[in-house]
Amino acid sequence: MPVKSFKPTTPSLRGTVLADFSDITTNEPEKSLLTDLKKQGGRNNYGRVTNRHQGGGAKRNFRIIDFKRNKVGVPARVATIEYDPNRSSRIALVNYADGEKRYIIAPVGLKVGDQITSGPEVEAKVGNALPLANIPLGTMIHAIELVPGKGAKLVRSAGTGAQLLAKEEEYATIRMPSGEMRKILQRCYATVGQVGNADHGNVKLGKAGRSRHLGIRPTVRGVAMDPNSHPHGGGEGRSPIGMPGPKTPWGKPALGVKTRRNKRTTKFIVRRRTK
Repeated sequence: MPVKSFKPTTPSLRGTVLADFSDITTNEPEKSLLTDLKKQGGRNNYGRVTNRHQGGGAKRNFRIIDFKRNKVGVPARVATIEYDPNRSSRIALVNYADGEKRYIIAPVGLKVGDQITSGPEVEAKVGNALPLANIPLGTMIHAIELVPGKGAKLVRSAGTGAQLLAKEEEYATIRMPSGEMRKILQRCYATVGQVGNADHGNVKLGKAGRSRHLGIRPTVRGVAMDPNSHPHGGGEGRSPIGMPGPKTPWGKPALGVKTRRNKRTTKFIVRRRTK
């Protein structure tokens, strides 16, 4: 998917780089796969802000995505490639031979009219979903399950792809997009190919208003606050942060500190993404 820039006829257009949407084949989503999406504004069930800088934004409908790919052995034809406002990747509407319609994440190279299938016996081609045990070594994969049957949890955003490196006993070793290498059960399903819309990282919104359309609210720097509101605040004029290492608004270390607490799955990580 290429991107497009604009003539600087306004200040905001000077730096704007947007997707050209040439890969989109329809503007009308499948109504049977839409559901309401309620805005939370970054608040939890007590009404307290637990995720800052969220709120507002354009209204959206949620597209129900088939992350489980559990229609084993039933062939499907790609009907459309569509925009999804809830994720960075494109989605593909597939029509199964039995009449059912589902959305999947669209990988690179998947086109309208292509046929895809899921199951342990299918060919390892782009768009097909099969267990890691049946995928050849070195293959690029995405939409990877962590628990068999629970649906894809890993490698779902635009342009990402993981590589199957090795198989040993009941586990497969996979190199993640971050560089991390981890073991995943070979019974888990994954989809062959790399996630499409690889130019998503080159998009520049160009103006504050477009961030607000996406539901992103402004971020205030800590050094611009008073000392009661942030550890970096206060001082006369422009001041350094005045402490060893930057801090979060709640006084915890902010850069280079490990925050991982899930010791139960540490044994599955062969190599961390950081040194």
